[in-house]
Amino acid sequence: MANSKRQLFLKRRLRNRNKLRAVNAGRLRLSVHRSNKNISVQLIDDVQGVTIAAASSLEKDLGVIGKNNIEAAQKVGAAIAERAKKAGVEEAYFDRGGFLFHGKVKALADAAREGGLKI
Repeated sequence: MANSKRQLFLKRRLRNRNKLRAVNAGRLRLSVHRSNKNISVQLIDDVQGVTIAAASSLEKDLGVIGKNNIEAAQKVGAAIAERAKKAGVEEAYFDRGGFLFHGKVKALADAAREGGLKI
């Protein structure tokens, strides 16, 4: 029986996250979630289990509420880079989850890099 889209997504997510845990132990994780209507990102400390900074296209001050396009992803990426700098974080590893690294996810990562966050 063929795997469903959801099962394939979950397999990709676990495979990606397990590889990142093995290689980047102790560093912060920049986790991305993309839905049909919004995109959000969190800077997570897995050792303590806390979220240090977060940004989402649902925030009014970014001006992209309800949009899920490359422009919104760039604004969210710039916002997380700024908030990470305020929190004293300069580098993290990029956890794309089960999402493929192109389009909106790539635009978010590139904007975070341009904002000064080392991914």
